[in-house]
Amino acid sequence: MTERVNLVVLDMAGTTVADDGLVERAFDAAARTLGAEPGSARHEEQLAYVRATMGESKISVFRHLCDGDEQRARRANAAFESAYGQLVAEGRCEPVPGAREAIERLRADGRTVVLTTGFARVTQDAILAALGWTDLADLTLCPADAGGRGRPYPDMVLTALLRTRAADDVRRIAVAGDTSYDMLSGTRSGATVVAGVLTGAHDEAALRAAGATHVLGSVAELPALLARLEDDR
Repeated sequence: MTERVNLVVLDMAGTTVADDGLVERAFDAAARTLGAEPGSARHEEQLAYVRATMGESKISVFRHLCDGDEQRARRANAAFESAYGQLVAEGRCEPVPGAREAIERLRADGRTVVLTTGFARVTQDAILAALGWTDLADLTLCPADAGGRGRPYPDMVLTALLRTRAADDVRRIAVAGDTSYDMLSGTRSGATVVAGVLTGAHDEAALRAAGATHVLGSVAELPALLARLEDDR
């Protein structure tokens, strides 16, 4: 590594926020609007797609499941966001152990931290409020903040760069996430460090196949990784 990382872009669910199956539970509510009752073959097929595309913008997932029918996709997405929000309101939302401390350490080291998600803004804000993280990061972004395209596009990472002006080169960006789509968005953005974490949806093989430069047990290990890489310059 030849450049100091000035901007760190972190995923939320599965990376800094423990998912604990909340996405799948919220999908059960959305599936009913698609005519697929939980336990049915159709539901299992759709759930398999949801699992495979963890990290992608949720409205994009529902557009695929609805075969491009925008009205049905929006109804399903609204049902999903409502169900997820209710789970958060019930207190079923917790940080990944050490995540808050890692973000604080990154910022103390002079790095700008941006939290990103595939959820809608209303859900992202509910999660941040529930965890007391409203002011934890320098910036938070959802797909709508980056022109509507979420992962695997690099848009949110590049929007983080443009909004914060924290770095003068994409090689000064680090991205961390728990899904293949997080890794793809990181590599496509030109980030030097694209770190997969094993606290969420995908395993090490999937993360590395999607371009992970490093695989960590959790985001809690990221500050030390960046410090070590910079010490080795």
